[in-house]
Amino acid sequence: MVSLPRMSPDKRPQPWWRHPAAVLAAAFFAGAVPFSNLMARRRRGVDLRTIGSGTVSGTSLYNVAGFGALALAGVCDVAKGSVGPLLAGRDRPGLQAAACGAAVAGHNWSPFLGGAGGRGISPAIGALATTAPAGAVALLGGMTVGRLAGETALGSLAANALLVPLLARTDGERGRLAGAVVVGVMMVKRVAGNAPAPPGRRWRTYVNRVVFDRDEL
Repeated sequence: MVSLPRMSPDKRPQPWWRHPAAVLAAAFFAGAVPFSNLMARRRRGVDLRTIGSGTVSGTSLYNVAGFGALALAGVCDVAKGSVGPLLAGRDRPGLQAAACGAAVAGHNWSPFLGGAGGRGISPAIGALATTAPAGAVALLGGMTVGRLAGETALGSLAANALLVPLLARTDGERGRLAGAVVVGVMMVKRVAGNAPAPPGRRWRTYVNRVVFDRDEL
């Protein structure tokens, strides 16, 4: 009897759900589910896009529906960020980093909200928790310290600035890639805001968005 050659483990075809296109699509659409807005609609009948800054975020939800709604939606927003990176697996650090970015991008520009969204901190925490856990701790710590100091935006900005060098030290190339992608996507949304910068004061608006995450001081 002639025995067939065995296929080496690294040559086995991947299941369809681990194909890069499937991983990135799952990461994006899981990230795009607007739990904060769904909770605001359920609890108060409010669309977060129509109040305050128009940002669909935990802060806006808290202002509308309180801590209980924020806690429940927050857990869901963190968990959804882990879907893509878990599917990618730790054996593919480049794809895992891309999945982290796709989850944050889905949250920030959700197709379920006509391209609106939040700033991506919660799904970034979930994505990094499965990829480079020190990054999740850093983002959560920056947000918490900033909130206690009365300026969440500054705390988050400090965490963003530290994220890439921290993760390069703790997780090597995997951490550096994941941190760079996540920070890049979050900063693009921070600068872009929810509306075009007003003519005549664009630079002031962009500076305020970067530093304080709002259009005016």
